[in-house]
Amino acid sequence: MAYWLMKSNPKFFGIDDLQRLETDNWDGVRNYRARNFMRDEMQVGDKVFFYHSSAKPSGVAGIMTVSKAGYPDPCQFHPEHRHYDPIATEDEPRWYMVDVTFEQAFIDILPLSALKFLPALEDSLLMRKGCEQLTVIPLNAKHWYAIMDMAETLNLLSAQPAVKS
Repeated sequence: MAYWLMKSNPKFFGIDDLQRLETDNWDGVRNYRARNFMRDEMQVGDKVFFYHSSAKPSGVAGIMTVSKAGYPDPCQFHPEHRHYDPIATEDEPRWYMVDVTFEQAFIDILPLSALKFLPALEDSLLMRKGCEQLTVIPLNAKHWYAIMDMAETLNLLSAQPAVKS
């Protein structure tokens, strides 16, 4: 199992939307490095922090799981879609997505301003200059557990995950 952090602007799609839908695809990623992570590395069962970006505050909003590994993003083939790519073909897709399933929403956002104080994250892409715009970020176990420990310390975890069995 691998660990990830995926960013979304909650004005367009937030943790509450995923909770309502239970499972959805993570489409529209148009960064090659992020695409490569989804296409080549993300696997079913991987744990993912849902990060609200461009929000006040920006930060970790909850947890989801990869429920379908990388596959071609169909919106790249539709000229009327805002994520259309005229170069992409069904034989040679350029953009990929994964499906994610809701696990748990945090009681409140774990803000980036707090995460910056975690020594365990110093070597993470989340804290690296130039990677601020990366929407899919790999984490290692040390990063994952440091964030989870901070969320628990700040009482951001609900008593029971809101996952249907």
